[in-house]
Amino acid sequence: MSTKSTHVVPNKDGGWDVKQSGGKRSSGHFDTKKEAIDRARKLSQNQNTELVIHNKDGKISQKDSHGNDTCPPEG
Repeated sequence: MSTKSTHVVPNKDGGWDVKQSGGKRSSGHFDTKKEAIDRARKLSQNQNTELVIHNKDGKISQKDSHGNDTCPPEG
């Protein structure tokens, strides 16, 4: 399984950033969390990475895997 992931994280100066795992710079800055999630989801789907969404306190609130499920559902 790939260890790459796309994160939606709060920006200390306000708004939300989209960051790639291991990256120091933001892939994008957005005023709302929804805008950041929408952009991060597209990036994550295109790159087959895991989408990790954080709360304002930095804790992970949600994860969504795009192409790297270790145990995908049958069917």
